[in-house]
Amino acid sequence: MDTKEKKIAFFDSGIGGLTVLRDAGILLPTENYIYFADTVNVPYGTKSNEQVFGFISEAVEYLSKKSIKVLVVACNTATSLAIKELRAKYEFPIIGMEPAVKPAIINSGSKRILVTATTLTLKEEKLENLLNEIDTDNKTDKLSLDELVKFAEKFDFKGEKPENYIKSKFAEYDFNDYEAIVLGCTHFLYFKDLIYKSAGKNGIKIIDGNEGTVNRLNFILKENNLASAYGNGSVEFINSCTPETDKFRLGMFSDILKGKI
Repeated sequence: MDTKEKKIAFFDSGIGGLTVLRDAGILLPTENYIYFADTVNVPYGTKSNEQVFGFISEAVEYLSKKSIKVLVVACNTATSLAIKELRAKYEFPIIGMEPAVKPAIINSGSKRILVTATTLTLKEEKLENLLNEIDTDNKTDKLSLDELVKFAEKFDFKGEKPENYIKSKFAEYDFNDYEAIVLGCTHFLYFKDLIYKSAGKNGIKIIDGNEGTVNRLNFILKENNLASAYGNGSVEFINSCTPETDKFRLGMFSDILKGKI
């Protein structure tokens, strides 16, 4: 098979990475894709490093046998935990995600920035090193929002439970002191409206890493002469090393990729 005709793989612990795939499909409509959701093991953010590393290793090994040309690890937790090891093991390009702290700080004023992510992402050395490097004024605070992953996996994006959860987590913050909230988990993007409703009364910015990740994917395809002009944006869905067959889930995935959710 011509390398250009191979697929681009997206990997996430669940459905969060579909928000990244949606953006990729808009920018790169002539590519074909594989989307791997590790729903058997989701959520990752509250499990041990050893457990999660094992889940990631099994998933990527499965994808490596599908003749992929690029892998997008559309999961901040997986990126922080395993990206170096994955790049050392596999020859195809691997693109990771990290909380969009750098653009948030570069474009910031005098107010503070709230970095939200899963517990595992927030405690990893990768994020800590990034903050030590660029947050010279010590203006960032960190907040875990682990339960949002569970709500997202139940497709409960606008219900009373996630709204009350966000309100309770934000209760200790005076958002008059903040200018931006960084969404450091792809699952959190489904709750942008609720997050803004709870914290955005003062024109607060909500920042995620999707655009940067998709632009990086586009660059890697061109740099390595891997871009395809013959695909039609098709997506093969994998559920923890098994083809996804559930009609309800496939319907929800379709709606997400079409921007209906």
